[in-house]
Amino acid sequence: MNAFTRYMSTAAIGLALALPGAATYAKTPANMLVIAQRIDDMITLDPAESYELSSGDLTRNVYDKLVAFDPADLKAGYKPSLATKWDVSKDGKTITFTIRKDVKFHSGNAVTPEAVAWSLQRAVILNKTPSFILTQFGFTKDNVKDMIKVVGDDQVSITTDKQYATSFVLNCLTATVASIVDEKLLMSHDKDGDMGNAWLKTNDAGSGPYKLVTWKPNDSYVLQAADGYWGKAPAMKRVVVRHVQESSTQRLMLEKGDIDIARNLNPEDVAGIKDDKGLKVHTELKGTLMYLSFGQQNETLAKPGVTEALKYLVDYKGMVNSFLKGQWQIHQSFLPATFLGAIDDNPYHLDEAKAKKMLADAGVKDVTLHIGVRDQQDRLEIAQSLQNTFGKAGITVKLDVGTGKQVLTKYRARSLDMYLGTWGPDYPDPQTNAGTYAWNPTNTMEAKLTGSLAWRNSWDAGKFNKMVDEAVVEPDRAKRAKMYEDMQREWMKVAPFAILFQKIEQDGVAKDVQHFNVGGAITAASYYQVTK
Repeated sequence: MNAFTRYMSTAAIGLALALPGAATYAKTPANMLVIAQRIDDMITLDPAESYELSSGDLTRNVYDKLVAFDPADLKAGYKPSLATKWDVSKDGKTITFTIRKDVKFHSGNAVTPEAVAWSLQRAVILNKTPSFILTQFGFTKDNVKDMIKVVGDDQVSITTDKQYATSFVLNCLTATVASIVDEKLLMSHDKDGDMGNAWLKTNDAGSGPYKLVTWKPNDSYVLQAADGYWGKAPAMKRVVVRHVQESSTQRLMLEKGDIDIARNLNPEDVAGIKDDKGLKVHTELKGTLMYLSFGQQNETLAKPGVTEALKYLVDYKGMVNSFLKGQWQIHQSFLPATFLGAIDDNPYHLDEAKAKKMLADAGVKDVTLHIGVRDQQDRLEIAQSLQNTFGKAGITVKLDVGTGKQVLTKYRARSLDMYLGTWGPDYPDPQTNAGTYAWNPTNTMEAKLTGSLAWRNSWDAGKFNKMVDEAVVEPDRAKRAKMYEDMQREWMKVAPFAILFQKIEQDGVAKDVQHFNVGGAITAASYYQVTK
C-alpha cells in the first residue's frame, strides 16, 4: 500500500485536516497538497456565474481558457492556452483563434472549436453576474452567435462592436467567465433551457489540470489531477482545500503537519511561525482591495458631502500599524498598485473635527447605520474600528454579520446601508475596476448590473460613465493611463466608496512546498505547478 492510499484509507479527507484534539499526522503525503482557507463565500462552480474570490482559485485549476497566465512567469502576461495563436483583422475588430488539437474535457469529450464558441456564447446568453466582462464588447443574446463563431476546422473568431486594444480583449479572456466548458456534457444536463447551469453549480465540465472530486459548501473541496491532461501533469495528484475559519486553528494545523498551506493567518500567527524551521512565510502583493461602500438608497448617505465626510472617520494608519500589520497597505484609489493608470494618492486620514463639520454642514447628526460584514477576523476588527471612530461623530454603527454568501446576497440585492468587503480584479486591465466602481449607466433595480459595484450601491455614476467608456477604447497607452489617473482623483471626492487598503497576502507554508503562488495582482492561485 503506497503512502497516499494508506493516508486516505486510515484518515479520510476530514481527518487529514485534524482539528485540535483529533488524530494528527506528522506530514501530508508527498503527492497531495492540503490547504486551509476560508471558502464560505463560494456560491456556485459554474464559471459563467461564479464571481467570488475563493471560487476563482478552484476554476483556475479546473478549467482552461483561450489564453492564460503562466504561474511561473506572471510578469509575461497572457500566453497561448487552448488557443495556440491568434490573428487580428485590419480593422482591429476581429480576432481569429486557432484552437489546440487533441485536447479532451474531463468527461472524455473532445475540446472542439464548436465547444469553445458555445462556451463564450453561453456566458452571454445566461447573463449571470460576470457576463458583463464579455457583453462590454457589444455581445447580446441576440447577436452573440454571429459575433462569436466557428470559422474553420480549427478556428473561432470573436468580433467586437468596435475596435479595442487587442491586449484589453485578451486580458478579458483570462477571466473566469471565459472558461471553456464541455458543451455535450452540459447539454445532457440541460433543464428548461438553462444550458446545464443548475447541474454545473456543483459539478465540473472543464479540461484543466485538475478535475473536481467533491465540493461541500462551507466545508471543503477536493481536486484530483486529470488523466491525459494536454499540459504538464501536476505533481500534486490531489488537492484538498478545507474551510477553516480561525487563523489560530489554521496555524495549529500547519505546525502539526496536518496541512501544507494556511491561507488566512493573521499578523500575530504569521509572526508566530517565522522562527519555525519547518515552515516559511509566502508573501505576494495582490490586486484585492478592502473597501467600505455607502448605499445611496439610504437618504442620509445620499446627501452631498456625507460620504466624503465619512472617509475622514477611518483610522487608516492605526489599523495598518496594528492588527493589519504586514497584510494590508493603505490604498485609496480604485486601481490597485501595479495596474496601468494606478495612482498612489492617499488624501484621507482620520480627522474627527473635519468630519464633524462636514456632517453638520450636510445636516446629519445622531443617525444609525448598518454595515454588512463577513464573519472573518480582519473584517470584524476593521468594522469594530469603524464603530469606534464613527461613533465619535455621532454616528451609531451596527454590524450585520454573516457568512460570505449571506452578506453578498444582501449586497447584490442593494439592501445594505454600508458594506465592508473586498474586491479583486477579474483581469489585468484598468477597465476591470473602472467598469466596476465608476460605471453604472442604468441605475434601476430592474437593470440588475450586479457586477457593477456602483449599481450595487444605487449610485448614478453620471459623467464617470462617459469617462470610463472613452478610456477603454483609447489606443495610446500613455494617454489612456492619464485618463485613469485623472478619473480616480475626481472619483475619490464624490463616489460612495472609501477604498481602504490593498492586500498583501501572507501564507504559512510548509518548507518542502515549492512553486506555490496565489496569482499576484492579476489572477487566482494555481496548484498545478506545486512540488514538494
